Amino acid sequence: MSTATTHELAPFRVSVPDSELDDLLRRLRDTRWPERETEPGWAQGVPLEEVRSLCEYWATSYDWRATESRLNGLPQFRTELDGLGIHLIHLRSPHPGALPLLITHGWPGSFVEQLDVLEALADPPDPADAFHVVCPSLPGFGFSDKPATPGWGVPRITEAWAQLMARLGYPRFAVHGGDWGSYVGATLGLTVPDQLVGLHLTMPVAARPDEQLELSERDRARLASAQATWRDDSGYAAIQSTRPQTLGYGLTDSPAGQLAWVVEKFWKWADHAGDLTQAISPDRMLDTVSVHWFARTAASSARIYRESYQKVSTEPVHVPVGCSIFPGNSWMPQAWCERRFTDLRYWRDLETGGHFPALEVPDVLVNELRTFFRPLR
Repeated sequence: MSTATTHELAPFRVSVPDSELDDLLRRLRDTRWPERETEPGWAQGVPLEEVRSLCEYWATSYDWRATESRLNGLPQFRTELDGLGIHLIHLRSPHPGALPLLITHGWPGSFVEQLDVLEALADPPDPADAFHVVCPSLPGFGFSDKPATPGWGVPRITEAWAQLMARLGYPRFAVHGGDWGSYVGATLGLTVPDQLVGLHLTMPVAARPDEQLELSERDRARLASAQATWRDDSGYAAIQSTRPQTLGYGLTDSPAGQLAWVVEKFWKWADHAGDLTQAISPDRMLDTVSVHWFARTAASSARIYRESYQKVSTEPVHVPVGCSIFPGNSWMPQAWCERRFTDLRYWRDLETGGHFPALEVPDVLVNELRTFFRPLR
């Protein structure tokens, strides 16, 4: 994989050596398995047979070279921002007047989450909906460099993204994000509001207001979901925000471990009725896992929690904001968001989809982005 970085944009292609593929296959075949779980289902984490099955598919059926070819069919680049090499996709629309759109992914995902929405955004049926799409890899994720010193939290990432958009020739642009991308997007709204046409979020975050608000039944359900998540599903964040280095040794050495760590979040956060493949296919799950594996980002991607978990500002944001709330990712009361996002122009509760809408329901997400940004152009 090319590692060239300059202050300009250098073309980039993904090229995993055959030796890396051979090494992955050997490690999968030599996996030392634990005993099976002592409770049914996913109560103790990913069931043994689920991981065995996915690892077998990874070793015998999944085609990384097909994904690599798909990636290399897109315009990828590397550039240096604040001393760090950053990987990005920059897909310019063929339509004049297209709106620049910055997309930021989250964890455990990467830029590959967005593959099914990029071309639809850049070349829509109605040219009036076209976007020039910019999709960078967060520091320590994908094919961006891994920070060697602390300090690469959300504020510094936000400064780098503003610099990136200026470098690409986009003085004003639209922003979309989920997970960590929601934090980055909201921080852009705080720090460079005059540069933002609008901000679209799938995971809006707001602090509990000082005053007591009357919550709707739906908002009370959202709050209960958030409390349950905090109680039952926040262990990963506690580990990644305190001991990312310790975690990295096992996940970097064991593909089965890396797979289990990511797939548990797919299962927990996607919208499905007990069968994860209803929401995300094994191939798309393994795209994400494979990027983490080949780029060895277990520790470096976890460090964003060390840098920013429970440290990001929730100050009021005054740019135009739209929120698309998918049922598997509905946990922040709308009433709280209305206090933080003072120009909240769009809020829609969707019927299907979860934390990974670009993977689960890409057509729905594309339509939401077109709908929100259409009057802002």
